[in-house]
Amino acid sequence: MNNKEIDKIFLFIILILLGIGFSVFISASMGILVKDSALFSSVTFKQAFFGIILGLIACFVMSKINYKIYKKYALYIFILSLVAMSLVFIPGIGTTLNGAKRWIFIFGMSFQPVALLNIGFIIYWSAWLSFAKEKIGTIKYGLIPLVILLGISGLFLLIQPDTDSFLVICATGAVMYLVAGGKVRYIFLLSMIGIVCLAGLAFTRPYIMSRIKTYIHPTSDILGAGWQASQSQIAVGSGQIFGRGFGQSIQKFKFLPESISDSIFAVLGEEMGFIGCVFVVCLFLFFIFRGFKISIRSPDLFGGLLVLGIVILIAIQSFINIASALGIIPISGIPLAFFSQGGTSMFMMLVQLGIVLNVSKYRKS
Repeated sequence: MNNKEIDKIFLFIILILLGIGFSVFISASMGILVKDSALFSSVTFKQAFFGIILGLIACFVMSKINYKIYKKYALYIFILSLVAMSLVFIPGIGTTLNGAKRWIFIFGMSFQPVALLNIGFIIYWSAWLSFAKEKIGTIKYGLIPLVILLGISGLFLLIQPDTDSFLVICATGAVMYLVAGGKVRYIFLLSMIGIVCLAGLAFTRPYIMSRIKTYIHPTSDILGAGWQASQSQIAVGSGQIFGRGFGQSIQKFKFLPESISDSIFAVLGEEMGFIGCVFVVCLFLFFIFRGFKISIRSPDLFGGLLVLGIVILIAIQSFINIASALGIIPISGIPLAFFSQGGTSMFMMLVQLGIVLNVSKYRKS
């Protein structure tokens, strides 16, 4: 049934998260302002205009496009995302930052094509699962296609390298597979193989081993590899119950690395305290719950899996960021949705949420 109206509650949650996220982003950016006012103006403008304003316009446009069209062109969308991923390796277009080839520069704008891969993967995997829905429990139509898709995605991501994004895609694909009727034992087997492979990567890639060692022994190199983790926890802890107050973070000015991206939740914790952190986490939980409701009420399997994949992807990214800021898991380069720096990543997230809003129009009565 087409109710013609988007899920207004889900839209309201999105707008609240955007509002709080941008407020915290501006506060965290004060640490940049005292050092470089031109850089402050640049990052805030990109976040506000290219991320939020253009993102909301794109979200509105996508909410008007019938989601079923993506199923028809799913393979082409996935291939296009892989082409975009390959651009990072082309001199003059791709660029290296901190030893990783994850960005492309076109017309003076930087962009991480992994944002395209995320949605390309979700669309194609949703289309395949809905096509083979009666056979998903088999190796031929369920397990093997999942391994192939993850293998192709991993090939591009691990070469960059971007291990964190690959793990997020793996988790998203696995959840979608299980919900579509896949077998738990296959996912368990893949997980065991993945752990072994991750251990192998840790011995060949120093930055992964460094994260693991810092997590196990956080005080072993507190002035080096453990600096970000320790300063994040100091920031959160100093916020106590009610926080220092909005804009009053001390850590963001000198001590906290990546205060507007990887460590932005630590700024939130310092300024808004335990109460503010719990409120934001509850907002994300409400976001997930409402997204699941849209997924369940979708009139077809493709729409339901499409929504599920998008919501799960955003949720996994967000809780990885929060958990790493709190020291629950090793430090990660995954951004916090709605909060972290990244105009193009914010834009692409809102594009995906526009798709979710469109699916919400065609809900079961």
